[in-house]
Amino acid sequence: MSSKDIFKAELLNIVEFKLVKGNIDAPEMFDEQLVKGHEIENSLTLGFNIEKELAKADFAIEITTQSGGKNKEEAKGYYHFVYIYSIDRLSELVKIEENGKIEVDSELGNALSSVTYSTSRGVLLTRLQGTPLQNFILPIVNPKKLLNKQV
Repeated sequence: MSSKDIFKAELLNIVEFKLVKGNIDAPEMFDEQLVKGHEIENSLTLGFNIEKELAKADFAIEITTQSGGKNKEEAKGYYHFVYIYSIDRLSELVKIEENGKIEVDSELGNALSSVTYSTSRGVLLTRLQGTPLQNFILPIVNPKKLLNKQV
């Protein structure tokens, strides 16, 4: 579904943000200088309350350092963010089909994915400072791939 003349990005507002969980496991004898990279697993789930014109975006990410076996244990981080958005004219952008499947306007889905992911990138940048994950920066991705769980 795509209705470019219905959806306007400026009608999307973050009305609530929660850091549901933030956790870093840092081994005692961990040497940050041995880290060669990071492995990430993330997920984005969207939910809608059409009557109240609200959307919920759950974004979770797990980060693990990669030291090529040079550290006895790797450092790990897990973060779970929840965003609540108000969206004018949501009923015109989200349709519930008879089989219960939800069809979301492609422009709306892209905007929710983009804002959620990019805001989470900034929050993570500040939260990871001073930790064994401080050199990790969440990579830029195509928001459509994030929605389709291809990241």
